[in-house]
Amino acid sequence: MIYDFMRLILFFDLPMVSKKDVRIYNKFRKYLIKGGYMMMQYSVYSKIFNNRDAAKNHVDILKRNVPSAGQIRIMVVTETQYKKMEIIVGGMSRQESLVNEQAMLVL
Repeated sequence: MIYDFMRLILFFDLPMVSKKDVRIYNKFRKYLIKGGYMMMQYSVYSKIFNNRDAAKNHVDILKRNVPSAGQIRIMVVTETQYKKMEIIVGGMSRQESLVNEQAMLVL
């Protein structure tokens, strides 16, 4: 069986009304960064996985560590689909460029 690299894309919109909300937002953002996610845009992060099973297992872990308020969405795509994404304005972030270069070395 051939496994494709998978990319989990996480979109989140958390409340930022009170100081407690800001602390929860910062804690979640730091959790993502420590967990190997890279920021694509504000509140849009992605992480690469070796295969679909690893991505699915990570979704279960992620569900146990998300804030209770706000909106959090995920999308899992193949690395091939991810590479077909078009950037209309701007460009890749420096971090995103480095991760893509590293992924190409692995492939």
